[in-house]
Amino acid sequence: MSLLSRAQETLFFQNTAGKVFYQPSGFVRLVWAPERAALEAIQAFYEQVMTLMLRTATRKILSEHGQRAPLSGAAQEWLTGHWIPRAINEARAQYCAIVEGADPMHRLSTQSVVSGAPAGLIFQRFSTMGDAEKWLQGAELSR
Repeated sequence: MSLLSRAQETLFFQNTAGKVFYQPSGFVRLVWAPERAALEAIQAFYEQVMTLMLRTATRKILSEHGQRAPLSGAAQEWLTGHWIPRAINEARAQYCAIVEGADPMHRLSTQSVVSGAPAGLIFQRFSTMGDAEKWLQGAELSR
């Protein structure tokens, strides 16, 4: 992501789980904190992502995992069983680019969420922010 692109972002929400930014080029960017967050903090974080998506009609997400700790089983279940279906149905989410974290255990928890997610949200995993952003910008919205 270019410095110019980041300069145009707006910080929308921040808690112990991380920061949520609105990227005017058409997506919500999640920047995860490295510390393990409580389920309640993760739920609050994602509820703010939903709020931002609904307010801006944004249907694309870029999740920058960095040094994020692996999600707990409860957080993974909540995402796949509750939040992702709501994001698809309420916010009409279509694309989620994931910039992989460094921890192999983190990558396993990410894979668990991606493979357990309901159909309707297209996930793609990347090793760099630039590749993730390029993919999102080229992703055509339907509906």
